[in-house]
Amino acid sequence: WAPRIVPPEGAPNILLIMTDDAGFGVPSTFGGVIPTPTMDRVANEGLRYNRVFSTALCSPTRAALITGRNHHSAGFGVISEQSTGYPGYNSIIEPDKATIGRVLLDNGYSTSWFGKDHNTPAFEASQVGPFDQWPTGMGFEYFYGFVGGDANQWEPNLFRNTTQIYPFKGQEGSWNLITAMADDAIDWMTRMHQIDPSKPIFIKYAPGATHAPHHPTQEWVDKIHEMHLFDDGYEKLRERIFENQKRLGVIPQDAELTPWPKEILKPWDELTPEEKKLFIRQVEVFAAYAAYNDHEIGRVIQAFQDLGKLDNTLIIYINGDNGTSAEGGPLGTPNEVAFFNGVTVPVEEQMKFYDVWGTEKTYNHMSAGWSWAFDTPFDWFKQ
Repeated sequence: WAPRIVPPEGAPNILLIMTDDAGFGVPSTFGGVIPTPTMDRVANEGLRYNRVFSTALCSPTRAALITGRNHHSAGFGVISEQSTGYPGYNSIIEPDKATIGRVLLDNGYSTSWFGKDHNTPAFEASQVGPFDQWPTGMGFEYFYGFVGGDANQWEPNLFRNTTQIYPFKGQEGSWNLITAMADDAIDWMTRMHQIDPSKPIFIKYAPGATHAPHHPTQEWVDKIHEMHLFDDGYEKLRERIFENQKRLGVIPQDAELTPWPKEILKPWDELTPEEKKLFIRQVEVFAAYAAYNDHEIGRVIQAFQDLGKLDNTLIIYINGDNGTSAEGGPLGTPNEVAFFNGVTVPVEEQMKFYDVWGTEKTYNHMSAGWSWAFDTPFDWFKQ
């Protein structure tokens, strides 16, 4: 028999977290108004980095993250759905560009990937396979998540390893992937610990939040609504975030806030009462999604502590793979697919979805004015 692979003595467990479409100004950790106590805890007990550079797109950032290479070297000059047959753009991570999963697996770790997989070529993203470019083919022994850029968190296109599963059946409207993913990660790490407590584990944790559709539970929508964080509009929000960032020291004290882009985003004071009401609803659901996601990440970290593993665990919590998305357009939308097909949904039509915004009845996104604010101190947004 081949010799058993023994990990280095004292090898730490690793929890690598990357949220989705979250701008620098989203979490409270970097000056945002949305409460993210889990990220705050990680920052306060460790280090807070403000010069970590991502690409402008999803798949490229994620390819660079899991390989430690320039995204073109890993085949991801674009997102997987826009790949071509040319080097650097074919959405194929070659075997000589080993992922962190492969490296750690070969050094005695138990490896896993939870959540979003936007690094499987679109032409392999089905149950037919092949599966060499799925997480399980790239060094991650266990995969629980979805393949592609986004997912309906109420009824996702969900896989366990390479088998499609439907755990939400019979629980429509109450089951949510953000919670289910944390549950599955906790279950997996608990089983690994029970089998061999000395074996280090690696978890890549990549939730769909806060990429549209914004699908939090009603409990979190109610919590955020009661805080009245956004009643003054997106320009005031931007100013508040900017001042918070200076207070925290994550931007220079002499930094100056750039002008509001009123030529493309209508100033808050020029909006109608109906527009203001709709836009506040949109952003409260987004904020609830971010806060809910941070809470569930906290449950995963707590599981490390409950198993007695936290003191020997490296936690890397990356706030977003690029910036906050403006793919809802200036007005937002109850259906992001409409935006991608060039359809603008009028405010009066959107108001019909006001009470169900963020539920399984919508595939929602918010007004780009909020996106600009959440990307403070930077200009522009992800689109």
